[in-house]
Amino acid sequence: MSPRELRALCLSFGAAVEDFPFGPETSVFKVLGKLFALTALDARPLKVNLKCDPDDAVRLRAQHPGLIVPGWHMNKRHWNTVTVDGPLPARLVRELVEDSYDLVVAGLPRADRLRLDRP
Repeated sequence: MSPRELRALCLSFGAAVEDFPFGPETSVFKVLGKLFALTALDARPLKVNLKCDPDDAVRLRAQHPGLIVPGWHMNKRHWNTVTVDGPLPARLVRELVEDSYDLVVAGLPRADRLRLDRP
């Protein structure tokens, strides 16, 4: 997956926006003000921090050692850092980004979830 594809994927979700609170080199993707993906789109290899269910996080790290690791500068229990421009299937990367978005949306107030059509 290329940086352009990752950015487009992150922005394809309802109410998703790109922000730069840590400087112009770090893209932070948010839904209604809540972070669901963080990346340096010009970094090589291209990596993204994604929220993850704690049990799934451990399983994914075991299945994909070196490609999915505990979240860099994030809560290691709830976040993974995923190398997206390597041998991981693009379909898996897309699913992980969507899962991160869904986990963040699940923590929003019910009215916001309904507005996003994700009850």
